[in-house]
Amino acid sequence: MAASRATIDSMPKTSARLLSMLSLLQARRDWPGALLAERLDISPRTVRRDVDRLRELGYPVVAVKGPEGGYRLDAGTELPPLLFDDEQAVALAVALQIATTTGAGIEEAAARALHTVRQVMPGRLRRRIDALQVTAVEPPARRAGPQADSGVLMALSTAVHAREELRFDYARADGDTTGPPPRRTQPHHLVTWGGRWYLVAWDLDREDWRTFRADRITPRTPTGPRFTPRELPGGDVAAFVVSKFLGFYGSDGTGHRPCRGEVILDLPAGEVSPYLRDGLVEALGPDRCRLVLGSWSWAGLAATIGKFDADIEVVGPPELREAFARLAHRYADAAAGRGDGT
Repeated sequence: MAASRATIDSMPKTSARLLSMLSLLQARRDWPGALLAERLDISPRTVRRDVDRLRELGYPVVAVKGPEGGYRLDAGTELPPLLFDDEQAVALAVALQIATTTGAGIEEAAARALHTVRQVMPGRLRRRIDALQVTAVEPPARRAGPQADSGVLMALSTAVHAREELRFDYARADGDTTGPPPRRTQPHHLVTWGGRWYLVAWDLDREDWRTFRADRITPRTPTGPRFTPRELPGGDVAAFVVSKFLGFYGSDGTGHRPCRGEVILDLPAGEVSPYLRDGLVEALGPDRCRLVLGSWSWAGLAATIGKFDADIEVVGPPELREAFARLAHRYADAAAGRGDGT
């Protein structure tokens, strides 16, 4: 009876130790056995027993060979329970709220995962995440737009990561899939822009860079041979995508948008970027930034830039500088009470 009582009394202590060991294994890739024993204040023999208990619970703890030996929490075939500290748990909940608004086809799964995480949170953390409610508000024209299938996004992301050539059928804007033969590409990046997902790839048949809407892609299997990635124009995917869409497309991804200019503003980049839906902002110092922006007309572009109420240096093109001059005359006439433009 005494032995049974001792066993029962030791269970909470053992469980707490297992949780501590699991937390350590999640925080660092490799743990030497001696260091793990020292951190937990237990013997190497107890470390081995606790590792066996974690394995029985489904955690894939593998032994690491080497002079000191040790352990590593490896990837397994099933997802066992995970441990998070307070900040990780809050960050996960916030990320799941945002994931319900991405248009990636995972909204329902993200909502269920958020419910599961919230359910097991202590009250103090639940109150923190309940204070942050994310609501996605999109222009009416975008709400009815097609969403990319999560399986397609996974296939595209896998091909990008593996650097394998990808063939896919690409539907036309009207949904017709009986068009040209499959596209042959070298996929480089999967990006999101204006609420839609795009694949940035080198088109092998056209020998040029292309952006493809993910919701129109139907991947073909198997994937092709591995390739050595080419360098994107400019070397930066964000700048490439922004330049691509600002130079040739409207904010909803359709229609010609020919007017694109570059200026230097005497404002911090952090004060400019929150007010731009489409545009590239680059910090040039604590109080200056470079702004690249597109519009339907040069006058409209100049007026949009003028709303920041800061000193402006026009980098180019000349059409933008001329548009500022025309607006300056019109504003001067308006200030003087002359509305006839003379």
